[in-house]
Amino acid sequence: MIGVFDSGLGGLTVLRELAARFPQISFTYLGDHAHVPYGNRSSEEVVDLTRQGVETLFRLGARLVILGCNTATAVAARQLQQNWLPKSQWGGHNILGIVAPTVEAATQTPWAVTAPQYPQKYNTDIIAVFGTTRTISSNVYREEIRKRCPKVVVVQQICANLAGAIEHEAPEAELDALVQEGVAGLLSQTHDTPPHRAILGCTHFPLVEHLFARHLPPFTRILSQPQIVADSLEDYLHRRPHFVADSSSIANQSHVRLMTTGNAREASSLAQVFWPDAPSFESALEYTRS
Repeated sequence: MIGVFDSGLGGLTVLRELAARFPQISFTYLGDHAHVPYGNRSSEEVVDLTRQGVETLFRLGARLVILGCNTATAVAARQLQQNWLPKSQWGGHNILGIVAPTVEAATQTPWAVTAPQYPQKYNTDIIAVFGTTRTISSNVYREEIRKRCPKVVVVQQICANLAGAIEHEAPEAELDALVQEGVAGLLSQTHDTPPHRAILGCTHFPLVEHLFARHLPPFTRILSQPQIVADSLEDYLHRRPHFVADSSSIANQSHVRLMTTGNAREASSLAQVFWPDAPSFESALEYTRS
């Protein structure tokens, strides 16, 4: 079984793609709705809450956990991977984020390559990053892209109200206006030169990818994280099949299980925005402990 952790519901867009791509693998999703949003929390809080979520998924049987949240990945992934996990009781387990595969797709460079390589060191493309305030302010995409492609122009645009509007099922016209505002803000930074690639750096944004496509030129390649993460996981499991070697032998476990630290009924209702056929959420309280 593979775990997917998110501070709320956006990671369901990633989970939905994973469940479709890997029907032979069971997935358990944990949304930390008791503490959402993470964007106004300190880095220390985000790291601690993400660690607790990962541990809960490990206790539920996952040996591999994907952080389906840009904020959790940007703030906590490296600390948990490098500092916490090697010293923890969870030997043989691993944590993956969604920033690394997105940067790989944007730069066409493996994550392990952190120095400019030919031909990418001569790449002068414009790469746009649309995201929430916390993700953009972390600068993780700009820093990681420019490690691999130092001449690329990375232009970041905060879409502060878009995720909330998506989650609250705002009318299409309102969503379109917010996307148009974000694209206009980005183009003002590039003096109206359109980007070659655009990263949708929030897992809510795939639900309005068609609106970004409406306001960006046809040649801009939109990088949407659910498909990118699924492609990356396929490659990862091909090289490390032991993480799901026993997934087909787990009895009486549904293919997709949704857990929440908050109100299960409320989470189930809101989940329909992201995945109309999603199973109902269950409470994770009996499995969580600090």
